[in-house]
Amino acid sequence: MESLGEKLRDARNEKGLSFDQICRDTNISLRYLEALETENFSVFPGEPYVIGFLKNYGAYLDLDVQKLISLYRALRIQEQPIPVEQLLKPQRGIPRFILPLFLILIAVGAGGWGLYKFIPTLPRKPAEAVSVSRVPTEYMLEGNSMEKRLYRDDSILVSVSSEMYKLELANLGEAVTIRTPSNSVILDLSQEAHVDLNNDGIPELRITVADFAKNNADMGVLLHFLLMDSVAMYDAASGTGQNSPITVNTASMTTATVFPSSPSAYPFTLQSSFQGFCMFRWEILREQDRRGRNERYFQRSDELNIQAQNGIRIWASNAQAGKFQVIGGGRTVPLEIGAAGEVVVADIRWVRDDDNRYRLVLIRLEAGNT
Repeated sequence: MESLGEKLRDARNEKGLSFDQICRDTNISLRYLEALETENFSVFPGEPYVIGFLKNYGAYLDLDVQKLISLYRALRIQEQPIPVEQLLKPQRGIPRFILPLFLILIAVGAGGWGLYKFIPTLPRKPAEAVSVSRVPTEYMLEGNSMEKRLYRDDSILVSVSSEMYKLELANLGEAVTIRTPSNSVILDLSQEAHVDLNNDGIPELRITVADFAKNNADMGVLLHFLLMDSVAMYDAASGTGQNSPITVNTASMTTATVFPSSPSAYPFTLQSSFQGFCMFRWEILREQDRRGRNERYFQRSDELNIQAQNGIRIWASNAQAGKFQVIGGGRTVPLEIGAAGEVVVADIRWVRDDDNRYRLVLIRLEAGNT
């Protein structure tokens, strides 16, 4: 059976493509292309990056992306290293005294069996089966992020605004089911979900499935938790109406002003023109005007317009695969969200300053360097 690396390499050779040309067309770094073809996944920052680049590279080569991902997952499951101690352990011969001892044991066993046949057996109380089960473990999210392997019925406690919320791993089967305070979240490998813990309309926690084998509960699931309440909170002083912007603490974030100070917030449009391959997700912020999460693979010459009142959250697998600009209030402002080959998660949203005026800003929530 053709391996993952061979399938990618053969497709590239059949098309007569060089790594240099593919790097220019997809903005995927040379070392990541070589790592995919040699199946050297240790160079990637994490599992989601392997999946993302594999999808981009496979789509570029006109391959079945889902089949590539299945080959990758099968390869990871088969990685069961044998301890070096067992490989180096010398084989020992059978000691000479084993054979006589074995014959003596056979003789004793035969005598005991004959004695057992002649002695009436007494009624015996059936032995009670002893069940050994794993005790569920409860963890606490300390800091803003944590990666932990959980098993069924394990739970994690998350503190938001001095309130404690509990999430529980409910099931491991075809997918991962996580029970949250408001509902149940169902995820597959490399999928992520934004969880609204306090039912205020804005997600405070992001959960990503980093490692998971279907229908194998004994392996558990490796989950990554990222607390986002420091950049996604309601401002009680601004009210809860549809046009109320969000106040955030931008002191520790990578922030850039898109539209300067204004007495009020107003609708705007994010206009995107893609120059190359890119997996792009977007979500309208605030429950009142939310459309749900959207995700598409974009190619060269594709265009996208997103309209919002309060803000937009974006995720791009390649920050410079698209040319972005923001339009609103009679202004058109070019927008740089990151460097070539960089994975970017960012908000474009209205924030309120201390003087009760509003600015439209770009806030980098998390950046992955590639």
